[in-house]
Amino acid sequence: MTAESREPDLSVVIPAYNEVARLEPTLHRVIDYCRAHHPAFEILVVDDGSTDGTAGLVERVAAGEPRLRLVALGSNRGKGAAVRTGVLEARGREILFSDADLATPIEELGKLRAQLTDGRDIAIGSRAAPGADIRVRQHPVRELMGRSFNLMVRLAALGGIRDTQCGFKLFRRDAARDLFGRARLDGFAFDVEILWLARGRYQVAEVPVVWSHVDDSKVSPGGDAARMFVDLVRIRWLHRGRG
Repeated sequence: MTAESREPDLSVVIPAYNEVARLEPTLHRVIDYCRAHHPAFEILVVDDGSTDGTAGLVERVAAGEPRLRLVALGSNRGKGAAVRTGVLEARGREILFSDADLATPIEELGKLRAQLTDGRDIAIGSRAAPGADIRVRQHPVRELMGRSFNLMVRLAALGGIRDTQCGFKLFRRDAARDLFGRARLDGFAFDVEILWLARGRYQVAEVPVVWSHVDDSKVSPGGDAARMFVDLVRIRWLHRGRG
C-alpha cells in the first residue's frame, strides 16, 4: 500500500478566503514538510467562497500532489465554518488546523505533536505562553485588540488559556470530530467555542511557538472584533448545558 492510498497519519486543514496572492508558497512549504516528516498525509484547503482564483490555484498545485485536495464552500460563510468543514472531512489520525499565511511556521508542528505523544488530546500554539518567540509584532492597535479579547475570554470563558486565537492547533481525530461536530460558530471566535467545549472532556496543552505577523489580516478591527465579543456571549447560550 502506498503512502498516498493508506489512511493518513496527519491531515492539515487550511482555510482560505481570497488567498491567491500568498497561498502557493504556503502549499509548497507544507507539502515539502509533510513529504519529509509525514509520508502518509493529506492537505485540505477549504475555499471559503473566494472570488480571486484561490480554487484554481489549489487545483493547479494539486495536479502535482494528489494528497492535496480542494474543499469548496459555495459562498463566504466564515473562518469557523471553513475550518469545521475541513476538519469533519479530514481522515488523519491527527488533524492540524493552520492559517494560510503560516504566521506560525509548519516546522513548529513537532512541538505540538510531542504533546499528543505525551497523552494530550489537543495541542494549541500560543503567542502568549512563556517561551513564545514573536518575531514580527502586529500594529499596536491590533495587538491591543487581541489582548483585550484574550482578557475577555479568560474572564468569561477560559481562564487557564492565555491565547485562544493563534491559528495553529492540533487534535486527535476523535476529539476533533466530537468538538467540531458540536460547534456552531461560523466566525473568528470559533477557536473559543472549540476550547470551551473541550473543557473537562479533553486534555489541552498550550504550547509556545514561533509567530510572525503577516500583513493583510482578514480580521477587521471594527465589525469582526465586535462580532467576536458578541460571540463570547453566544457560546454560553449555545452550549448552556456545559456550565
